[in-house]
Amino acid sequence: MQMPVPDAAVMAQRQAIVARLQTALPGAVIDDPAETRAYECDALSAYRCAPLAVVLPETTAQVAQLLAICHEMRVPVVPRGAGTSLAGGSMPTADAVVIGLSRMTQVLEVSAQDRLIRVQAGRTNLSVSAAVEGIGFFYAPDPSSQLACAIGGNIAMNSGGAHCLKYGVTTNNLLGVTMVLMDGSIVELGGPMGESGGLDLLGVICGSEGQMGIVTEATLRILPRPAGARPVLIGFDSSETAGACVAAIIRAGIIPVAIEFMDSPCIRATEAHAHAGYPDAEALLIVEVEGTAPEIDEQLSLIRDIAMRFNPVEFRESRSEDESRRIWLGRKSAFGAMGQMGDYICLDGTIPVTALPMVLAGIGDLSRQYGLAVANVFHAGDGNMHPLIIYDANAPGDLDRAEALGADILRLCVEVGGCLTGEHGVGIEKRDLMSAQFDPPDLEAQMRVKDAFDPHWLLNAAKVFPLEVSAPRRDRRLNSTASDAA
Repeated sequence: MQMPVPDAAVMAQRQAIVARLQTALPGAVIDDPAETRAYECDALSAYRCAPLAVVLPETTAQVAQLLAICHEMRVPVVPRGAGTSLAGGSMPTADAVVIGLSRMTQVLEVSAQDRLIRVQAGRTNLSVSAAVEGIGFFYAPDPSSQLACAIGGNIAMNSGGAHCLKYGVTTNNLLGVTMVLMDGSIVELGGPMGESGGLDLLGVICGSEGQMGIVTEATLRILPRPAGARPVLIGFDSSETAGACVAAIIRAGIIPVAIEFMDSPCIRATEAHAHAGYPDAEALLIVEVEGTAPEIDEQLSLIRDIAMRFNPVEFRESRSEDESRRIWLGRKSAFGAMGQMGDYICLDGTIPVTALPMVLAGIGDLSRQYGLAVANVFHAGDGNMHPLIIYDANAPGDLDRAEALGADILRLCVEVGGCLTGEHGVGIEKRDLMSAQFDPPDLEAQMRVKDAFDPHWLLNAAKVFPLEVSAPRRDRRLNSTASDAA
């Protein structure tokens, strides 16, 4: 994976840059090369580069002070939440300062009346729900990494999760942000009602991958906990049949809170790892509904009728809290369990639900063509696919082959009317595939938005856009650095 050559002018000022940062925030700067290695990659661990330095602020004001210094000295900045990005979204360059938000974990406000919580952006996703559980509320987006991933990263990638079919992804649950621009300016976007006059800048920021500014605080919508919920486990003799069943459920107008898909390689791995008691099937669906007991019974009756048209090998309805926990156990353990099969790349294409059978068949064909196993586990209800490509990182050429297979799978998603990402972001992983989805005028329009927020292209500038497309803008920053040095 190609990355830009480090800016020689910045590297030459390394000691001066670190000294300025240490003066601004004593005790919060990491510059020892042995210690900066902890920040050399995120969860896309195939690519690594230690940053120039890392700074760990605790307040919005401190972030503003740090960005003002980096802006003045024309130092690239990479924002980092918890480092769980699967697309290389927080991978640094050698001339970059990483600003990590891991110390920014405070709950700043909770209002049951207004149904909101305001938190610092370093707080983990799961702990947001924990903070309002006592008053009968929860925060809906629930990525699989919710135990570790941070709200700031969720906003950067517009994260979703298993329950996004009913409740939406981060953008549907984000009311407002406090954000620091690259020059150190602090701006407020949105608010308690989630709306403000003029342009929808909050919508621009959510999913912008740290390209526009660093979100330091977020106001999130919280919801009353439902009266109850119950999942069913449905096994099928083929992935294509399971995909067709998903499309039929959605077509019938039923909106479960979640529809999750797992195929046989993933089922076997999770059984060996978590012992959830899943049946021997080629594919599984976990369908969960919620509401009062009569509402749940009615919805599950309709889902059973639809499922039976596809001759499932098993239809298991939960009858207790323990059975519900076990049905979800394997799905929640899936990504960790897949590590038993070898190294893997986790993709993130999104497709129309009606295209599920065709795309699953196409992934199978591509898997055989490349000679690499692919396991599928994903949010089937909204077509957000997560194919896991298994490879051997120690085998020469295997990573390149896995990436080529992944690129073809993502192109297939675009060809059927989908897109390159649903919640993981573009980062560096899909950066060079952006031209498969967007033509040159589209990319130019997107880059002009970044120009408006970050005219010197200092924030996460090696991400999202193909390097050859963004080169003139990044070169403009390098030329301004050289002029300043002269």
